Amino acid sequence: MQIRKIVPITLFIVLLCTPFAMRRLGAHKQESMSYGLSFRESSHAAGIDFKHVSPHLDPKLNHIMQQVASMGAAVSIVDFDKDGWDDIYVTNSGEGSKNALYRNMGNGTFRDVAEEVGLADVNQPGTGVSTGAVWGDYDNDGYEDVLIYKWGKPELYHNDAGKHFTRVTEQAGLPAWVNANTAIWLDYDNDGKLDLFLGGYYPENVDLWHLKNTKMMPDSFEYANNGGRKYLFHNLGNGKFEEVSEKMGIDSRRWALASVAADLRGTGYPDLFIANDYGVSELYFNDHGRGFREVGKQTGVGYAPKSGMTAAVGDVLNDGQFGIYVSNISEEGVLVQGNNLWMPKAGTGGDDIKYENMANAMGVELGGWSFGAQFGDLNNDGLMDLYVVNGNVSLDRNRTYWYDYSKVAGGNAAIISDAANWPPLNGRSLSGYQQKRVWMNDGAGQFREVSQLIGITDVYDGRSVALADFDNNGALDVVVANQNGPLLLYRNTVSPANKWIEFQLEGTRSNRSAIGAQVTLYWNGQRQVQEVSGGSGFCAQNQRRLHFGLGKTTQVDRVQIRWPSGKIQTLATPALNQIHKIEEPS
Repeated sequence: MQIRKIVPITLFIVLLCTPFAMRRLGAHKQESMSYGLSFRESSHAAGIDFKHVSPHLDPKLNHIMQQVASMGAAVSIVDFDKDGWDDIYVTNSGEGSKNALYRNMGNGTFRDVAEEVGLADVNQPGTGVSTGAVWGDYDNDGYEDVLIYKWGKPELYHNDAGKHFTRVTEQAGLPAWVNANTAIWLDYDNDGKLDLFLGGYYPENVDLWHLKNTKMMPDSFEYANNGGRKYLFHNLGNGKFEEVSEKMGIDSRRWALASVAADLRGTGYPDLFIANDYGVSELYFNDHGRGFREVGKQTGVGYAPKSGMTAAVGDVLNDGQFGIYVSNISEEGVLVQGNNLWMPKAGTGGDDIKYENMANAMGVELGGWSFGAQFGDLNNDGLMDLYVVNGNVSLDRNRTYWYDYSKVAGGNAAIISDAANWPPLNGRSLSGYQQKRVWMNDGAGQFREVSQLIGITDVYDGRSVALADFDNNGALDVVVANQNGPLLLYRNTVSPANKWIEFQLEGTRSNRSAIGAQVTLYWNGQRQVQEVSGGSGFCAQNQRRLHFGLGKTTQVDRVQIRWPSGKIQTLATPALNQIHKIEEPS
């Protein structure tokens, strides 16, 4: 018996050392190097030790608890103390669990300061649990404040000069209870003050810890319209917000999981895209700050019901237009919804813009049970790449819940909407242990999946992903929050042959965070547009400053900045491989 065990191992070692095997390993390394980057998981080395825990909801849901409580792991990036180094805020979801704020020490390490500054203990029993956080300077004092949204009471904290955070929830006029799974900052009327969008998932009258009954699930897997309400809060400028969603034309009850705001038509005002679970996505055109119009069907993005879980925008063709990426569910042999990459159709624009789904044609459709996704130039070649995390519930690898899941999905509204009718999970996996996707943009309309070649090998249940240049060296690192798993920090090593440039914008007439400002870079006959975002992806927020890869170019021709105030600023031949701090001209 011992010989049988030893021989295969010895044989494997011998084969591994043969010239053929060495050539294969060398080829693998060379192929990885050909993409100009590599990732190394470095959370432990950086001093990050965080593991997410899920909530335990009403016992009436015990039979499907892991599935119902499978959200809440979220990450957002902020320089909360304005020391020039991006920090990491990560949410937890167990009752009484602590959130963490990892301060970037500037030497490759981080230290959790959430307790010190008052942002740790926010998941007290009776108040709900965190599902995400977004940062924005709502009072224009120069420091980023934070909205922590929850299945429960949303909380707004004011940043006191980077030293402490003061809870201002009641003064701000936020609602008492929202089962929210998405929030973003935006200045929808360009008045220089940040407004807030908050999207509900479960209805706001549902207390998941004290259910009146179990009829709290979606009434359809395709056209559910019994979810939480949408909130749009207008910033009044005195620390208070006015809820104006219905007045402004936003009154949907779809099950929102992600949202993103961006000027999709060149009007100078941010439009609003919402990815909804159990139904169609919604696109709201902004009528110059006077109201919103839902145009999903007429633009093409709202005709196919799926399981939308992320919303991210990127200029993937370097043509000055944003594509919109939405993640969904794909399980080979069971359900293939496919992710969406909504690209503007040639010859359309403005109010007449039309979108077509190019995910399959461009190679970014099949991502498993996809949650978070972000666009960013990961190898600095001048093209926007795509990082996607996935995996739903990883339990018993040898048993699947898919058959029973499909049975309830095919039921009528009365069956689907009552959690008591959902078959017990019984320790079975539902699209678990999935390999992440990193799609590299080839510049010719195609993406190639390279995750394992460049060092992304984890199979945790990924939820939220954010991109940031933590070392200020021009390489976008990646942070991933995993459901019931560790917070991962992937350090990025990029070939120095590829140049880069970054812009840290600060508004004066516009909101101080410069959210909504657009930067268009012109170089080597190319152009690329990016917009400062108040949150994107699934429960995530990237670094505030904008990062552009430039390939092997030696010069940027010009940079055009369109501020939310309408001011146009042009920079001629800015220096490469630098972070440029730009203040809006007064």
